[in-house]
Amino acid sequence: MKKIIIVTALLVILAFMATGCGSNPEIKPLPIPEQIVVAPEPAPLPEAEQEPNDEDKPLQNVEYGPENMHNGIPIVGVRDVKDGLFQSYLTGGWKDVNISARRPIGLMIPNNKAALPQYAISRADIVFEAAVEGRTSRLIAFFEDYDDLDHIGPTRSARDYFVYEAIGKHAIFCHWGLAVPYSADLINGPKVDNVSAAVTGINRSADEAFVRIPRPGYAREFTGYLSISGYNKAISRLDYPVTYSADFIPQFIFAAENTTAEYNGYPGAKVIRPGGTSNNKGGFGDAKSYFEFNEDDGLYYRYQYSGKHIDEMTNSQLTYSNIVFQYANGEKRDANDYLAFGVHGEDKAIVFTNGKAIEGTWKRFGGDLTPAKFYDENGVEIVFNQGKTWICLIWNDYKEYAEWE
Repeated sequence: MKKIIIVTALLVILAFMATGCGSNPEIKPLPIPEQIVVAPEPAPLPEAEQEPNDEDKPLQNVEYGPENMHNGIPIVGVRDVKDGLFQSYLTGGWKDVNISARRPIGLMIPNNKAALPQYAISRADIVFEAAVEGRTSRLIAFFEDYDDLDHIGPTRSARDYFVYEAIGKHAIFCHWGLAVPYSADLINGPKVDNVSAAVTGINRSADEAFVRIPRPGYAREFTGYLSISGYNKAISRLDYPVTYSADFIPQFIFAAENTTAEYNGYPGAKVIRPGGTSNNKGGFGDAKSYFEFNEDDGLYYRYQYSGKHIDEMTNSQLTYSNIVFQYANGEKRDANDYLAFGVHGEDKAIVFTNGKAIEGTWKRFGGDLTPAKFYDENGVEIVFNQGKTWICLIWNDYKEYAEWE
């Protein structure tokens, strides 16, 4: 199989997808790989002869050479397209190449109790959580597999530190509202491909991407959702590139399939509490969210507001392979309690995976288009286990409340 891509530089791009530069002059399109061809659909076999879908087949005989090893762990390094599948940059798992080669949705989602439950949040591959005014938390959730969804949400307004997360992941940033003094120039600038409801402060709006869904008993601000069909219309009209660019750097290194990054010798982490158990104004003290590790499936189960964190669409509890504490300096900006956080540079981090805690640092240098990367105490980049990841931005002023055991 011909090598398609190097994880730190090149990206697969599909022959039938757009390859323009869009609104970001720093992003250059990739050449189209020769071997990716859109073939006509074969005639369906009789039902009794139907073959299993490629996504249901385990991939066999995957070999890992030196370029697919990191710190002694087999990793998803050099990627191949195999049977129409490609390993996701967000989770490491095999997905249809049409899904894993396209830029994700980065959607602002409220997390205060009055907004719950959220719809389709379990489909997010990465969730980034941080404090906002009122000292509750808000989320930006990143979705790459959404074609079968009708809507996601509810959705709320932007803050600039969430926008920077979307830029670093080359996501298309979606929101309804913004803190105009601190976010408008960034969102309207050349680095952000935004799908924004038509509100004050937005220069290019996309109202077709949003819908109101009745929720009896809920405030109107919690009835706005992202429509997937409307989103697709919006990015087509706005002529945004739909695939990753040559400048893209994946945020995580993932363990290879059928491999677990075990981290034997590191301390155990069975319960993780970003805001501790007491009331505090650091953003996580409101919901008192926490994660519990399940040894049977290797996943962390999320709880908040004295119960399970449930997706309204599936009625299932949210689970993650990796949890991250990303520590950062923050400050109160004004009398409205708008906040600012340092999401560039370097600070402390803890990565929780496979029931272990790996303490180290996060670093984000090289500009807005690069993501934060995570390193152990020796400066070696940490290998994440395949699956979904939840990142908690821990305000250093309240770091004494963060705990794990």
